[in-house]
Amino acid sequence: MSSFPGSPRLIKGGLVVIDADSARVLRIISLQYNSETLTRTLQAQSAGSEAGHPVEPMRFKGPAVETFKLEADIDATDQLEFPDQNPGATRFGIQPQLALLESLVYPSALQLSAVNAQASSGTLEIAPMLAPLVLFIWGKSRIVPVKVSDFSITEEAFDPALNPIRAKVSLGLRVLSTDDLGFSSRGGSLFMAYLQTKERLATQVQSASFATLGIGGIG
Repeated sequence: MSSFPGSPRLIKGGLVVIDADSARVLRIISLQYNSETLTRTLQAQSAGSEAGHPVEPMRFKGPAVETFKLEADIDATDQLEFPDQNPGATRFGIQPQLALLESLVYPSALQLSAVNAQASSGTLEIAPMLAPLVLFIWGKSRIVPVKVSDFSITEEAFDPALNPIRAKVSLGLRVLSTDDLGFSSRGGSLFMAYLQTKERLATQVQSASFATLGIGGIG
């Protein structure tokens, strides 16, 4: 961050983990460095025509399926320069930060033990373990519930004890819409707010004229 008093405050992207039932915030995860790129893919959900039949006008079956792809760098160099202030970095490198991100795709040890206890007691039907709801935050206009669809880590440097001290994390996130969460849930409300923000932003673009397209109108 710049030391000039007039410089803008650096906003970091990140993830917020909340309880799916109570909406209580469980953890806030900020990226150490913002990703240089953010790839977004949107796939329309439309009613398709059968082969051999005329193509119908676009009819939406639901919100578009949107995915995010980003890469985040994690580096312990700054912390290792001041070991007295960051003893954890000296002992573990960046393993704590990696473990925190990995917790997004693992059930907890407590959940696994509970499932094992149910199975051992003869429970015939065991419900899948519910994960907390994850929100992807990328500025004020992008606060959206997501599901971690893929996750990879490339560890690039190690200390003498083989603790990773630099890594690149690749995250694939699928937006959860009202189709997935319903309208009455906290996640559904957040998705609707995200969609309404998109609609408001679209109104900020001035409509082009026919002349811009090289025509006088549509006859």
